[in-house]
Amino acid sequence: MASTSPRRRELLGLLGLPFRIIPPTCEEKLSLHLPPIEQTRQFARDKAQSVANQYPEDLVIGSDTVIEIEGRLLGKPGNMQEAESMLRHLRGQCHQVHTGVAVLHQATRVSIDFVETALVWFKPFDETTLTSYLVTEESLGKAGSYSIQGKGAQLIDKIEGDYPTIVGLPLWRTAKALEEHGIVLPNPVEEIYQLKPYANWKDF
Repeated sequence: MASTSPRRRELLGLLGLPFRIIPPTCEEKLSLHLPPIEQTRQFARDKAQSVANQYPEDLVIGSDTVIEIEGRLLGKPGNMQEAESMLRHLRGQCHQVHTGVAVLHQATRVSIDFVETALVWFKPFDETTLTSYLVTEESLGKAGSYSIQGKGAQLIDKIEGDYPTIVGLPLWRTAKALEEHGIVLPNPVEEIYQLKPYANWKDF
């Protein structure tokens, strides 16, 4: 897996497959010419490709998540001030969470990519709630400055779509892509979605 995200590692681990984590070597540069959906697709492909170049015989999965609100893309905050600004912008509104996935196997020329989108409605939380959440510093390293599987769940009113997509890996579609290419999953994805064995998943 071309990722440094512990959340993606945990989600992929639910399938029971053996895999290695290899940090991607690409540089994530936002393009002014790409809409958010295509931006996250490109980031996922770039991550997967940077690792596939090193391990052409291995199947490589890359993933990336961005937030879109009113056509504006929100990535990860650079500092707590940016995190506060993002959360204020999201407060009381609905936003889209786009997670792109790329599956590459250079030796057999397998190349798949897709983007899953989920909707998240934030509560119109007050200043005390905002300050309390920022103090946790959970915002850092998270697209949109919040973590649905952590304390950020308190900011969320409801979601529409795939919970793992919001965490950072659309597990159902990723599992189906792997199965379509002959990979047998020790833990059927249907059972995982019934049990919802991940933090806060059952709350949504």
